[in-house]
Amino acid sequence: QVPLVESGGGLVQAGGSLRLSCAASGRTLSSYAMGWFRQAPGKEREFVAAISWSGVYTYYTNSVKGRFTISRDNAKNTIYLQMNNLKPEDTAVYYCAAGTRRYDSASYYDYEYDYWGQGTQVTVSS
Repeated sequence: QVPLVESGGGLVQAGGSLRLSCAASGRTLSSYAMGWFRQAPGKEREFVAAISWSGVYTYYTNSVKGRFTISRDNAKNTIYLQMNNLKPEDTAVYYCAAGTRRYDSASYYDYEYDYWGQGTQVTVSS
């Protein structure tokens, strides 16, 4: 098991910024590809961003490109999602996830992640 805990969510006005963190206690994340997903009320969970275990490769859904940045600090066992220029449509519960990959890459698909956090709420007001 990889216990993941997200933090950093909250209420922000449109155009504002938040930084989400995802940490694991008692287990190193350095060998895992990590992803951020989100689920808005009444909608399916969707991919937001992902990062390979080395941090070299990053992936984003089109709607957040240029606004969100995923990063990792393996020494701190923490993954980050810097979210700038937030929009009301970014409102959702955000989840981090960890998955194993044969190569230094990451997946867009939630079923390829093995461990999930409980989520943190992000609300963007207009």
